[in-house]
Amino acid sequence: MRLIASDFITNYRPSLCDLRVLLRQNGEKEAEPSVFDEVLRRLGIRHEQGHLSTLGEHTDLSPLPLAERIKRTSEAIASGVAVLYQPAFLVTHSMAGTDVEILGMPDFLIRNGDGYVIRDSKMSRRIDEDNHPEILLQVQLYGWLFETSVGTRPRALQVHSGTGDIVDVPYDGGVSPLAALEHVLTIKQMKAEFYEPVGWSKCQGCGFKNRCWATAEANHDIALVPDIDQSLAKTLHGLGVLSRQELLNKFDVTSLGDFKRTVGKREQKVGKKSERIIQFAEALEKNEEKVLAVPSIPSSPNYVMFDLEGMPSYLRELDKIYLWGMQVFGATPSEFMPAVSNFGANGDQEGWIEFLANAKLVFEAHGDIPFVHWASYERTQITRYVDRFGDPDGIAARVKANLLDLLTVARDSVVLPVPSFSLKVIEKYVNYKRSQTEYGGDWSMAMFIEATETSDDAKRKEVMDEILKYNREDLEATWTVFQWLKTKVPPVKASA
Repeated sequence: MRLIASDFITNYRPSLCDLRVLLRQNGEKEAEPSVFDEVLRRLGIRHEQGHLSTLGEHTDLSPLPLAERIKRTSEAIASGVAVLYQPAFLVTHSMAGTDVEILGMPDFLIRNGDGYVIRDSKMSRRIDEDNHPEILLQVQLYGWLFETSVGTRPRALQVHSGTGDIVDVPYDGGVSPLAALEHVLTIKQMKAEFYEPVGWSKCQGCGFKNRCWATAEANHDIALVPDIDQSLAKTLHGLGVLSRQELLNKFDVTSLGDFKRTVGKREQKVGKKSERIIQFAEALEKNEEKVLAVPSIPSSPNYVMFDLEGMPSYLRELDKIYLWGMQVFGATPSEFMPAVSNFGANGDQEGWIEFLANAKLVFEAHGDIPFVHWASYERTQITRYVDRFGDPDGIAARVKANLLDLLTVARDSVVLPVPSFSLKVIEKYVNYKRSQTEYGGDWSMAMFIEATETSDDAKRKEVMDEILKYNREDLEATWTVFQWLKTKVPPVKASA
């Protein structure tokens, strides 16, 4: 069997999942990469090539067949080549009683004195155990492969990160990556598929999401119950509690609250979450909602629906909010008021200034009305942008003071027969219909990158118009959910 350094990526991305390793080993069909996946791949290549251009004269082994590439790597190291691009190492090793081939292809070998530095180029900005253990394991494995093949330790292990920094990676002689690789080997050798709980956030971006999700839904899997986390799902499954009905048959709020699940190396009670878990399980099993309390919504004739579109922080050159969307709904509604970051060097700041100007107009027309958003992203980004560009007139502070997180309101007031309180899930539940066939946060980011990179003004306008439509419909969806929530009243308890 052959193991490869990128097996760590399979195991950890887009989130930690052992089953994905087995499914790929067995050749199970995956969904095609999304447009955002393709954009990330292209940006990663550009990031890597940009760094290569700074290293001077080099030997490029990437076009060679694997066997020739491995041979030429050994020869180049022996002759002291200054920089090797895309070298390859293949080592036969006994692991858990099995002889395996271990293959690794780092991006760069850079001559340093009488030895070599191993360096890999990654788009990620934070290279550490908490954020990207798979990157550390991958680069550490390259170190072990180098030492085993060449006979000397690498001078250093490094990552060229998404920030452009060179991050040193500790080397323990291969202990950590080989232990992790033995875990991968154990998975690949399994004859039968095993239980791996699904999760709404966990499964986003995985090529096997539809496959695994369909199985979970058919089985009424406990992992589909909101507030049942991965550790609890695995612990319950180990006890034979596989479905919602089995959960409800075995537990009530008190017994589930006292139930201990494994978290890391210790046991922890489910605690107060048990009430919500039982409520969600009952809602899903009966396919009916339950109103817990009158939604905590401040009275106002008008409300601002507020939604941002932004690039993730690991995309260094595009790390910004590219669209600040808002629109007043209610007694005196407004037109859609988007603030779009321009494509020039100061575009990020210009988008922020336009957002503040739009918010100021809203306050002048309506006073301190609620800015309704979904989840914590908007609040976090306003704080971040105040730190970045300031808030000279106090408009951002005023927006923050009037923020209303509709997700919190919804979770506190209703229990729904849905697997997630994502806006995209709830809007479908309340029958909001979008006009676009393709949409979503990743789609929007991919489209914005396309708009950024094109020099065709007509194409750029066409793409940006689609992004604006998506954001406008996000606001409409939020308003639809908002109106639906306002109608919810808990049942009147019968008098004794």
